[in-house]
Amino acid sequence: MSAVLFVVEGFPVSVGEALAAAAAACVALTLALGFALLRGGGASEARLAELSGRLSSLGEWLGARQTDLARAMAERLDAQTRTTGQTLGQLNERLAVIDAAQTRLSGMAEQMVSLKDILANKQTRGPFGQGRMETIVRDALPPGAYTFQPTLANKTRPDCVIRLPGDPRPLVIDAKFPLEGIAEFRRARDEDAQKFAARRVRADVARHVADIAEKYLTPGETQDVALMFVPSESIYADLVEHFEDVVQRAHRARVVIVSPSLMMMAIQVAQSMLRDAAVRESVHTIQAEVGKLVADARRLAERVAKLESHFRAAQDDLGEVMVSAEKVTRRAQRIDAMDFASPDRAVGT
Repeated sequence: MSAVLFVVEGFPVSVGEALAAAAAACVALTLALGFALLRGGGASEARLAELSGRLSSLGEWLGARQTDLARAMAERLDAQTRTTGQTLGQLNERLAVIDAAQTRLSGMAEQMVSLKDILANKQTRGPFGQGRMETIVRDALPPGAYTFQPTLANKTRPDCVIRLPGDPRPLVIDAKFPLEGIAEFRRARDEDAQKFAARRVRADVARHVADIAEKYLTPGETQDVALMFVPSESIYADLVEHFEDVVQRAHRARVVIVSPSLMMMAIQVAQSMLRDAAVRESVHTIQAEVGKLVADARRLAERVAKLESHFRAAQDDLGEVMVSAEKVTRRAQRIDAMDFASPDRAVGT
């Protein structure tokens, strides 16, 4: 009964207040009628009876209106309950989505912390870079197109080699990028610390580029260029932004520094080359088979021609046999038509 039924000039009116107002109005109306009757000449029995009837009718009308008002209020409360339930359901769904997103963000934060720990630890950083490189290569190339940690003729073991079609020299990939200098450069808070870290980055990368060029760029055995894999896009972006001279120096030494995305692009190029080589090989096979098919068709035509000549000869022989058979038939008919009973006729014939 305390639910708001309607609002009048900004003031909410509840069901109880509305019913109380209706009852007060009925009482006021009853009193007014009683006073009117008294002023009209006294409270006679007829007027009292009339007043009682009117009060009874008014009570019945008030009871009916109260029932209708309670029913309308119950329907409105049910509608509000349903609306509130739907709103709460939608709110719960959105809260579930928010919880799932928060869980994913927490997982990503944990992964970022784990990645930071891996990159900071030299012993775990090597397997991490090797693993990312192997995943990229393994997902894009067929098994026969690459080898992980093979042994070259100079007894060195690169992290990966990729075999390109039409060329026996493999492409070498190194995944042991020196990250200590980059990490120190990122942690630097003043200019002197940044300069010191930058010198270390240049020295470490130059030393690693020289090692790759010396070990893995073997004339006649490997390709003329090698790839230096950086396992992080952000680290590669720092190199390009702050150490472009290091990147250019590596290019001049025929060592290309690649991030994971650039590594994927290089692998896709190798994949396209392998696919084109397979198509060309298939074309050669198809051409050879077509040549064999043409030769077989030629031999079949020759044999059909021979069979046709034999058939024509047999047809001619059959025609001559038919002529001889017709002659024999006519002679037999003539012989059968002779009358051997009459001597004179036989002699005349």
